[in-house]
Amino acid sequence: MDASMLQEAAAALLSAYETGKPIAPLIETYPAATLEDAYRIQQRVVRHWAERGDGVRGHKVGLASAAMQRQMGVDQPDYGHLTASMFHLEHQPIPIGSFLQPKIEPEIGFVLGSRLRGPGVTVADALRAVEFVVPALEIVDSRIQDWKISIVDTIADNASSGGVVLGSRPTAIGDIDLRLVGCVLHQNGQIAATGAGGAVLGSPVNALVWLANTVGPLGVALEPGHVVLPGSMTRAIPVSPGDTIVATMAGLGSVTAKFSGEERP
Repeated sequence: MDASMLQEAAAALLSAYETGKPIAPLIETYPAATLEDAYRIQQRVVRHWAERGDGVRGHKVGLASAAMQRQMGVDQPDYGHLTASMFHLEHQPIPIGSFLQPKIEPEIGFVLGSRLRGPGVTVADALRAVEFVVPALEIVDSRIQDWKISIVDTIADNASSGGVVLGSRPTAIGDIDLRLVGCVLHQNGQIAATGAGGAVLGSPVNALVWLANTVGPLGVALEPGHVVLPGSMTRAIPVSPGDTIVATMAGLGSVTAKFSGEERP
């Protein structure tokens, strides 16, 4: 894709954010698009937000499970950016109209205490950089119509990012084996899904290492205070107006997201 095509694709995604109207899959409009093109589109979108004051406050890792990688036909995860406006307070109403076609996933959120920059980051480096972990809920969303996404579509669309809700109980990473953390996801009081930390690349820490080593050569560092979401412990479930979602994680506590029926502003 040349520069004009990249900008055209980024503009289409930004329009979907602003109007609430999803677009046709980018891979249909630009069938020759590569993964490199997709990340360039993503960078243009994120740069547009940053220029308007919505700065990067972290990153997310997607396609962290073997099942999702097989579905997308890839052999590694992808990543997206978390900006300031994506963070929502626990227990406070989240206007569902802010999203197009939202789903929700439980994750173990890393909060960094020191800078982490690849290449060459090891598990030891990653563990040392994490100040604490918290239970988290990621709201995933797609600006692509009916979630008909290819790997190019999801990467260009900021790895299908939507929002984040962080729990308020911090836990030192050395106090718990993240691989063995079990999770129960409730939707309106009913069990919707279950999972464990080991579903995320064998350990959520592996996702953090992969992220640091992937974005480092691009000149990007994971900064102190940044939040990293390493991947979902369960399948994603759709959410509707009025839903209350609670993720309970053994040893980490719980996190709650409540969705109001407010329309788009």
